[in-house]
Amino acid sequence: MFENLLNFYSNFLNNQEFVKSSATFTLQDIIQVLILFLFLIYVYWKFIRNTQAEKLVRGILLFVIVAWIFSAVLIALNFQILGQFAQYLLTGILLSLVIVFQPELRRLLVHLGQTKFVAKNFFNFKQNNKEQKTNIVKEITEAVKYCSRVKRGALMVIQKTDDQSFYNEVGTVINANISAELILTIFFPNTPLHDGAMIIHNDKILAAGVLLPLTEDPKLSWRYGTRHRAAIGASEISDSACIIVSEETGDISIAIDGILRKYEDITTFKDDLEKILANDNSEKIENVFLTNFLKLRKKQ
Repeated sequence: MFENLLNFYSNFLNNQEFVKSSATFTLQDIIQVLILFLFLIYVYWKFIRNTQAEKLVRGILLFVIVAWIFSAVLIALNFQILGQFAQYLLTGILLSLVIVFQPELRRLLVHLGQTKFVAKNFFNFKQNNKEQKTNIVKEITEAVKYCSRVKRGALMVIQKTDDQSFYNEVGTVINANISAELILTIFFPNTPLHDGAMIIHNDKILAAGVLLPLTEDPKLSWRYGTRHRAAIGASEISDSACIIVSEETGDISIAIDGILRKYEDITTFKDDLEKILANDNSEKIENVFLTNFLKLRKKQ
């Protein structure tokens, strides 16, 4: 049976009509398929990703592909009735998706109806990214400033890559946009998540209440508590930057590459945080930022 199936596919590929149809597949066809593919990826990334419909879309996509292949095989085997029925059934299912995904389609139409849609989404990537980074810096700075003023302990890990290998998976998945209000709520005293670390990657708070590995540096002063030791430990074995607010003193610090820097004013902290986020894709913090860390390390 397996040999017969291989013979069928061999004959199918050598069929003259198939070769003739393949020869008509021009560069314009490739460009059209590519444009359609990019459009579908954009719709998925913008309106479906991280929504309740994401798993449903994946399941439907897999079903559509399998059903389409199955119907094509039936028609090729001269089971015309069954093949045509499978295609009609598939068409009906695709039309019914308009009802299933009504909320997502509504979001798409509203987004398309916005003014300057093309300029904002296709010609302004760098500007949007810059505005996003500025907003993240603002939200984190406001939260850190308030925590410092009221002496509320906080520990935030800013990841350059989504790497979970260095921290314990004990924690709660958040996957929410960064805001000062959410950060302050998570670190509110006596709540289940306030003692652990918050993991930040790109423009999202991924998790909270996460346990980090403590540093094993024997030269570290006994004055540093668990938060500082966890921040230094995480920064020693990853490319993350860890922000710490002391619960006892309200002091603000950042740990990078096992080096801890304490900040006397919020303006300097904000400037360095901007440099951290601006260097997301680099291997090390460069120039003045790293130099300042090394100078402070020598003084300790």
